[in-house]
Amino acid sequence: MNAQQQIKEYITSQPEPKRSDMQMLHSRILQLMPGCRLWFLDGKNSENKTVSNPNIGYGFYTMKYADGSTREFYQIGMSANTTGISVYILGVEDKKYLAQTYGEKLGKANVTGYCIRFKTLKDINLDVLEEAIKYGVVATNETDDLMK
Repeated sequence: MNAQQQIKEYITSQPEPKRSDMQMLHSRILQLMPGCRLWFLDGKNSENKTVSNPNIGYGFYTMKYADGSTREFYQIGMSANTTGISVYILGVEDKKYLAQTYGEKLGKANVTGYCIRFKTLKDINLDVLEEAIKYGVVATNETDDLMK
């Protein structure tokens, strides 16, 4: 099964209204990042043990670690959690930036160093979330995935 099929199955498996919210957000991210690489991580490690929520990933960048090693990963992620939806904006160096820049404008959301968590899309300002996503894409220097 390819990533698109896994993503569709994952979104479809969610209860309403989370399913509709995730489908709408998935569509909006694809509009912001047309042609981006899609990822699906099932949340299981090499021993098939669940270690995280499944994640949908968008885009591509190379993460660089302090020891000089690198890893290919997605720029923007989305997953369902027990209380709603999480959007991950990876590659942001300043871990206070998202909360300081978008936190108050987003609405009813919890914003950490790289994660924006909310219950439903109606609780947040979707335009502000899109601004944060665009920032994340530019921050990872992968502007080819951002609409031109």
